[in-house]
Amino acid sequence: MAHEELWKVILSDIELQTSRANFVTWFKQTSIVDFKEREGEVSIAVPNGFVKEWLQNKYNKALVNAFRSASHNIKHIQYVIAKTSDVFTAPNSSTITKKKKETPTDNDIKKEIQPEIKEFSVDSETNLNPRYTFSNFIIGSFNELAHAAIQSALHNLGRVYNPIFIYGGVGLGKTHLIQALGNEACVRYPDIKVRYITSERFMNELLEAYQQPNRMDFFKERYRSADLFIVDDIQFIAKTEKMQEDFFHTFNALFEKNKQLILASDRPPKALATLEERSKSRLEGGLVVDVGFPDYETRILILKMKMREKRFALTDDVVEYIANSVKTNIRELEGALNRLIISSKISNTPLTLDEVKKILLNSTQPIRKFTTPKKIIKAIASFYDVKEQELMNQNRKQHFVKPRQVIMYLLRNELSLSYPSIGEYLGGRDHSTVIHACTKIEKDLKNNLSFEEEIKSIKEKIYKL
Repeated sequence: MAHEELWKVILSDIELQTSRANFVTWFKQTSIVDFKEREGEVSIAVPNGFVKEWLQNKYNKALVNAFRSASHNIKHIQYVIAKTSDVFTAPNSSTITKKKKETPTDNDIKKEIQPEIKEFSVDSETNLNPRYTFSNFIIGSFNELAHAAIQSALHNLGRVYNPIFIYGGVGLGKTHLIQALGNEACVRYPDIKVRYITSERFMNELLEAYQQPNRMDFFKERYRSADLFIVDDIQFIAKTEKMQEDFFHTFNALFEKNKQLILASDRPPKALATLEERSKSRLEGGLVVDVGFPDYETRILILKMKMREKRFALTDDVVEYIANSVKTNIRELEGALNRLIISSKISNTPLTLDEVKKILLNSTQPIRKFTTPKKIIKAIASFYDVKEQELMNQNRKQHFVKPRQVIMYLLRNELSLSYPSIGEYLGGRDHSTVIHACTKIEKDLKNNLSFEEEIKSIKEKIYKL
């Protein structure tokens, strides 16, 4: 497999694990420049030192796992700063002799495969990607409330629901929806200032402004002059009090001028452990709405729309198989479709249902998850921003009681440990205490949708450790 094709496969896996905004930010203009399969070493070209450091610290483990999933025994990844064109830019192609059955070139395949890392000329002023529009956004029962809220904001900027806080799992279309609002607002109201940014990028720009005081005024003016301020992935907002304070100064400055604020996260405000309580209450002061999992009919519609966009056809039985196999993530649907497009173009033949099942075997089969008590305790301590040791002692403050009960519940439900052994893990507590904790958490899950999302986020964190 050529370097370009291998990198596409790797990136299709990485895209499933991160938001679209972060995926574009950190993986554009990257490529494989050297691959020593026998030694288990790969070199990846990156555009600058900032991206190099970020990939090394944040994504190295995910990349290693992605290479191994592609059946390559990677032991070490080296990041090399080099001038790179966009990874899907076609190389200069030589003349190809036509045969009876013409084999597609890498160039042909690249033209067909989407989504591209190239940002479709992302607007440097708004940071919006023009590929996200309402015309290619599929509405279903899982997202109709969020869509209605965004439409209301579009027609009444800053005057009805403010802020609007949208939350839901990874790959459910939140970024598409909020960027579609920004793009449509620019068309309807040409004179307004729209700013879209991820919280991570906002914090990075703020940090640069701290280091270069002459840029601070420019930074404040850029975001506090917005008429529509859209912040994605708010769950990644920095823990430091100073940076949170500056973010919410921007938030308050816009709110007081009745400017529209839109925020998106993978969890509801109450479950944002890094935020102070006063900040959470501000985020809950408008409209909080969730995006659920797409139903079967919606998944079919999404696949058909994506096939039209990519000019690629599959039989109805194949489409139904994919929709039945991938149930909780729109991004995974597109990733599955991309794998099939690559395979079809390489073989230059239509795909049968049996071939599709083989190609998607790894991506559609449930992954057998494995964890340990130590990982569960570590993840929960991090999520609720408490020290592990504090969860093990006899401190009865409410700040520690809830995380401790969640640990007991997950040790029981994820690892099937006995009540006495769970008590031993948590400082020698009696088994009746553990039973009470598990019963309480189960009851809260039935009666509190936000808490259910909270537990879901914790589980995702556990299995990424």
